[in-house]
Amino acid sequence: MTSLLTKSAPIALAAALAISPILAPTAAFAVPAGGYADLVETVAPAVVFIEVTGAVQATSGMPETLRRRFERNSPQESPRAGLGSGFIISSDGQIVTNHHVISGAKNVEVTLSDGTKYDAEVIGSDAATDIALLSIKADVDLPFVSFGTSEQMRVGDEVVAVGNPFGLSSSVTSGIISAKARDINAGPYDDFIQTDAAINRGNSGGPLFNNSGDVIGVNTAIISPAGGSVGIGFAVPSDVVREVVADLSDDGTVTRGWLGVSIRPMSDEVAEVLGFESTKGAVIEAVSKDSPAATAGLEKGDIILDFDGTQISALRDLTRAVAAKNPEEKASMTVLRRGKEMTLDVTIGTLAPQET
Repeated sequence: MTSLLTKSAPIALAAALAISPILAPTAAFAVPAGGYADLVETVAPAVVFIEVTGAVQATSGMPETLRRRFERNSPQESPRAGLGSGFIISSDGQIVTNHHVISGAKNVEVTLSDGTKYDAEVIGSDAATDIALLSIKADVDLPFVSFGTSEQMRVGDEVVAVGNPFGLSSSVTSGIISAKARDINAGPYDDFIQTDAAINRGNSGGPLFNNSGDVIGVNTAIISPAGGSVGIGFAVPSDVVREVVADLSDDGTVTRGWLGVSIRPMSDEVAEVLGFESTKGAVIEAVSKDSPAATAGLEKGDIILDFDGTQISALRDLTRAVAAKNPEEKASMTVLRRGKEMTLDVTIGTLAPQET
């Protein structure tokens, strides 16, 4: 039986790299004939190795089945040393990694590709997307890489992962995008890129590059029966990471919109009764008192079919659409109530920060 390894479970953690400080490329490299050597030589200096001490093993972000197994086998509050990867995104030393790499850490040390070590400050961390932003102070401009647009990537496109699997620094693996928009039940905003590029323990927080040398994902999780790569890895898309990092760099937190409802999927039976070809929408199970949803007039049993132009095919469509809104922003909803469609307007609230 396979186990899902995400967040603070033993997944990918780590990574440092190569040589010569150069910035990320802007032109695409020709890959198959000449290999990835030019790309790696260019981007590797911006990938770093992260060591964490004084952390405690956290289980709150794991799927329930994995959490129970983890808690049986390990003391929940035992100190640990952790390893992870990260990548520099600015010449002044901002570094992106995974939340689960640095969660609970007392000390975070970053090692550059030339062996230089720095104590890192955690600017902010977002458990919901498993993204964290660090900062180091150096006396020189640092090599960095840039984000690409993950939305433009297609299934079958070539990708390269750089990291520190099992402590083997400067390791490079390649593969393709196997799927997009994967929901692996790791969190409310799952939208992972799936890849067969080998990702192992030590890769967490490291970059997934397209063959132009742009970061199109942050390697975060694997599915594996024994903890090693079997060709099923997951990366947080760069379009998500870019927004989270911008929010974290502002004040160390991520602000998300809040509606104030509990939701469940539409059942096949309900879809058949309503004459739908397939299930869709989000069925309201409960409306929080004094919430934006209550003020807007949403009721238990309502089915939200569209939220401000986003068609709701699955529950995460609504979760992500609401979270993307700014507090006090107005939105309209298409709601099915007792077989009749209606439009409701809502003023979005502020989602309380998640516990880490």
